[in-house]
Parts: sequence; C-alpha cells; structure tokens
Amino acid sequence: MRPNLPPEPWQRFLSELDERLTEPVQLNCIGGFVVSLLYGMPRPTADVDFLTVVPHTEMRHLLELAGHGSALHKRFGLYLQHGRVANLPEAYEARLIPMFPGAYRNLRLLGAEAYDLALSKLERNLGRDREDIKHLGRTVPLYADVLEQRYKQELRPYLVNTERHDLTIRLWIETLSERSQR
Repeated sequence: MRPNLPPEPWQRFLSELDERLTEPVQLNCIGGFVVSLLYGMPRPTADVDFLTVVPHTEMRHLLELAGHGSALHKRFGLYLQHGRVANLPEAYEARLIPMFPGAYRNLRLLGAEAYDLALSKLERNLGRDREDIKHLGRTVPLYADVLEQRYKQELRPYLVNTERHDLTIRLWIETLSERSQR
C-alpha cells in the first residue's frame, strides 16, 4: 500500500530533507502546517513549526539542512522553524497524530491533536489563529466544553498571564458555542 503523501512542493521538500538525514528524526509539529496538511484548511504557509525534535541533539542539524536561509529553503521557499512561543497542554505528546506515515525513511512528522493545536494558538491569538480555530471548530469539530476543560486542567496551571488567556479562551468558547447552536 502506497503511503499518503503531502502535496507539492511539500513532498519534494520533505523528501529531500529525509534523504539528507542519517538517522531517524521525529518532529512534533504545530502551526499552519498542521492546520493545513492534517486538518485540511486551505491556507498558505511556508514553514513547518515544530516544538520538539527527537532526538533533541538533531535540532541544529535539521535547521542547518532545512531552516530559514538553508539551501532547501532557497530551493523550495519552505523551511523548518522552531516554535518557541507556543504553549501546549501538559499531555499533548500522548495525543500527537502521525502525518504521512511510511512516506519517509528517516523523517517522522507528528501533528498536534486538534484541541492541543487550538490551545497552542492561545498565546499569539492573531487573526489567522482565530480563523484556524473556526476552521477546526467546523471540520473536526471542536466542542467548547472539551476545549475549556483541557485548557483549565492541562494548560492554565502553567501559564503566567492567566487573566489574558482566560479572556481569550472565553471568546473562543463563545465562538464555538455559537457555531454548534446553528
């Protein structure tokens, strides 16, 4: 059985990255790459945001191969980017979803589960993040009560500016609740 492959130019970019890797590497991905390629939102993105690399010692090598300004970036206009500002719920790693399993020899991409992905956007809360939440709400779908529970139990205890985040999550929950009432 042929593995599911990403659309071009992602397939060529990721294949060439995979060919340059000398050992298995796992990227735990978030951001527009996951919203677009795992959850089907038709939105342009040029980077693969990732939180962690396994093994961690390969991060520098990966960024040299395919980070911003690398030869692969110049060739394809795509690049890897370490997503330093995102906060994810405590147990997000247990819920990661394989992306394109079997497509690559050494590269393994895992995407954040929909609720975890939504919560990763809480800190930034830009217009495109809110559009991503609406898309996930419609297509997954996201349920307001589950999002709120995961926020309160697995993310809020680790945040510094809880007032700001509480307000943002309330707005998102209202948006999701309005969608489910339609």
